[in-house]
Amino acid sequence: MNVGSAAVEEVLLALKLAFLVLLYLFIWAIVRSASRDIRTPQDSVVLAPQTPAQRQQATPAPPQGRLVVVHSAALPIAQEFRVNAAPLTFGRGGQNDVPLDGDEFVSARHARFQARRDGAWVEDVGSTNGTFVNGERLSAPRKLQPGDTITVGETEFRYQR
Repeated sequence: MNVGSAAVEEVLLALKLAFLVLLYLFIWAIVRSASRDIRTPQDSVVLAPQTPAQRQQATPAPPQGRLVVVHSAALPIAQEFRVNAAPLTFGRGGQNDVPLDGDEFVSARHARFQARRDGAWVEDVGSTNGTFVNGERLSAPRKLQPGDTITVGETEFRYQR
């Protein structure tokens, strides 16, 4: 049994040495990378203060659109709602921006409209009966195009710019 334990000890010693070699190679690679970064000149970026007009010009406002009521039991026909950067929520509950109390097919929290940099988007927020754009049920947020018809319960809107 003395021969077997000597072989095991030699294997363990070889593994320890291999581990130490790999460890030193890893440390050497880190030091080499860090010294290369130190020697390379770095460009300093200093931003000048901007005036409010420059800031407004640099960050374009999201395009605004509007939702016009085409058919509804809860809202007057032709009533308009602005779609801007602040989310606009529709539903039967009082916590919504646009309550649709007279529409029995609307959920408490039904749909959310929001303008983003690339346009206006609509999202169904877990309603029972779904939100539809041009007759197609939403399964994910969707970008609106001018002329799109959005159905929330029995209320129908047309998106316009």
